[in-house]
Amino acid sequence: AAMPAFRQVGEKQLPQEVVFMAWSPKRDLIALANRAGEVLLHRLANFQRVWSLPPNENTGKEVTALAWRPDGKILAFGLTDTKRIILCDVEKPESLHSFSVDSSITYMHWMEVTEESSVLTSFYNAEDESNLLLPKLPALPKNYSTTAKIFSEEKSDEIMKLLGDVRLNALVLGGSCGFIEIYAYGMFKIATVTGVAGACRGLCLSSDLKSLSVITEIQDSSDSEAEITYFQASKLDTSLLSSYLPEVTRMARKFTHISTLLQYIKLSLTCMCEAWEEILMQMDSRLTKFVQEKNTTTSVQDEFMQLLLWGKASLELQALLMNQLTVKGLKKLGQSIESSYSSIQKLVISHLQSGSEALLYHLSELKGMALWKQKYESLGLDASGIEEAITAVGSFILKANELLQVIDSSMKNFKAFFRWLYVAMLRMSEDHVLPELNKMTQKDITFVADFLTEHFNEAPELYNRKGKYFNVERVGQYLKDEDDDLVSPPNTEGNQWFNFLKNTTHLKESPLLFPYYPEKSLHFVKRQMEGVIDQCLQKPADVIGKSVHQAFCMSLYKTSQSEDSTPQLFKLPFLWNDKTSNIHYVLFTMLEDSISKIYILRRHTDTSRSVSNGILAVEFGNFLSNSVNETSDSRCYSCLDAHFYDDETVTVVLKESMEQEGKERVLAQLPLSSVYTDEDQDRELVWDSTKRYRKTFSKLDEQSGEIPTCTVVLENQWRVLENMKAQYVSVNGIRKVSCVLSSNLRHVRVFEMDVEDDGEAEEEEEEETT
Repeated sequence: AAMPAFRQVGEKQLPQEVVFMAWSPKRDLIALANRAGEVLLHRLANFQRVWSLPPNENTGKEVTALAWRPDGKILAFGLTDTKRIILCDVEKPESLHSFSVDSSITYMHWMEVTEESSVLTSFYNAEDESNLLLPKLPALPKNYSTTAKIFSEEKSDEIMKLLGDVRLNALVLGGSCGFIEIYAYGMFKIATVTGVAGACRGLCLSSDLKSLSVITEIQDSSDSEAEITYFQASKLDTSLLSSYLPEVTRMARKFTHISTLLQYIKLSLTCMCEAWEEILMQMDSRLTKFVQEKNTTTSVQDEFMQLLLWGKASLELQALLMNQLTVKGLKKLGQSIESSYSSIQKLVISHLQSGSEALLYHLSELKGMALWKQKYESLGLDASGIEEAITAVGSFILKANELLQVIDSSMKNFKAFFRWLYVAMLRMSEDHVLPELNKMTQKDITFVADFLTEHFNEAPELYNRKGKYFNVERVGQYLKDEDDDLVSPPNTEGNQWFNFLKNTTHLKESPLLFPYYPEKSLHFVKRQMEGVIDQCLQKPADVIGKSVHQAFCMSLYKTSQSEDSTPQLFKLPFLWNDKTSNIHYVLFTMLEDSISKIYILRRHTDTSRSVSNGILAVEFGNFLSNSVNETSDSRCYSCLDAHFYDDETVTVVLKESMEQEGKERVLAQLPLSSVYTDEDQDRELVWDSTKRYRKTFSKLDEQSGEIPTCTVVLENQWRVLENMKAQYVSVNGIRKVSCVLSSNLRHVRVFEMDVEDDGEAEEEEEEETT
């Protein structure tokens, strides 16, 4: 008996219904998205799970599209409930970057530009110069929550994976209401395409960036009886992108560096906030508790002052210090404050500052590009916008430096205060005080007195605003992600530079000085910087998007109302571009008398750039040997799902049209060479898109009788799928694998499609069974 084609390597029943599948382009990994909103990664070998990313409030629960970056290191998925796109690391379920879009995404395609030119090659080679000029960014701490370990050996460098390869790749997003956007490197929007109607069902950008093909579904709601959907294949001309390819690549690469750095700064700030939250909790809660329990009329500040001047504490203060704080507790509090502060300080110096300097470097380079008008002006780069972004980064750096000074003075103050209080408490408990602790100079006393007046005055207005009595701690206000002004901005009185600026009219307005926002927190200035940078990166997307125009459009067919009730995983059509870019296939199925044939629309461009569109229908003749005993009619098969496997082959899932119980489904490979044989090259119905034609046939399905049908009888490129109601297939021709999914969306089977030698496979299987 002949071996069945394609070797089955795995099978699984899954707990949740799978709605999307996508093979990694570089490794034997398949990404799945299920109904519960989980994204899972499985390995080909017996379909074992590598990781799963559960749905999450911030990202969303409804995955509607998946796409891999061409190097296979990053997986992108779109969420419809939150309208977000998440870029996730392949090594572990971790979101590296995410952004919002204006529409819910229905299709994603991530392609790589293969076009070569000497200019591009030299750019690819020279791209590392920023690495030579800029210091390497320190890796972010692995676990943000435990401050003590923040600078442990475990470093994570995930964020740099976002940069990926220098060669240009583009993530194309299609959504409802004619929404199409192109993101270079999956991060920076280089085009917002307008003028396409309907919801996107499939799209493809050619690898030389010359054409974008889109298939959309248009709901015609004016029809009162039923909502009718059209499909329309439009080929959009993106010549601006292709003719300025080196410039687009260089500009996009800069933008990607900038987006990555903004993400890096954001994560550094998260680490700082987590380092700070720990100490604040302890200190504020203890002091506030004291005030709430205290029944004397004197203020806390007076109580501490009394202790400082007379060395004697009231009974209440004594009770608070000895029972609630304790000597041990005070020591611990002092240490945790110091370690938190120095962690934050290190993060500002090593992460925030180096990240901001790198940001300045890339923005300045971008400004240089914008000034080279003949190359970059037509792409929408605008020097004045970039100038504003540079200024905003400058303001952020100033704010970070101000925070360093605040930490510095806070540390000095706290040290003096804690040392004094420690001695006072030792005395209260009548412990022995070491002589070196006992020395307290007049200067020290003034220091503590100043600290008490400045920090321990009760602030009723604060209590109303934050529910706290005190403003003991000055660092936290900079890290709060709120729009409120700083509670206690730094004191600039007597600062010579400020006075000088105040009195010089010319300097006040000078573009050379970064604006300084004394009242605002670090978070506020960061958000403002992000806004300005976003603004200056918006314009190219609009300019390039407007340059894209429709070259060709045709209406394919109306979808039937009585559509099968099975949830549809993949909607045909699938699009694909030939490497040579002169032949372009569009694949779709149309139901006729309960048989769905595959239609192939072949757009052929000859040397004179004139396009002919030929359409051919493909049906499958009888190739199952066991059904010969009935009359040998060429029993037809309906196509359930189809995918381009490689340039010459289409993978299909078929079912017998006269399906009775127990009839099996079939997985098969359809070679295009068997459809387009030499002798019948001219059999296609040539679809002319001139007006004359359009009036006669409004849609393709009204003339389906005139489309020539090619009956294919497969020889050995098929396999019956026993005991499985197969419905969908996902393939990867590079890795030579396919994954078939059942109509209940829970049963998957994985096949190696190109097994070298049947004999070998048989032997291996025998070995496994033994």
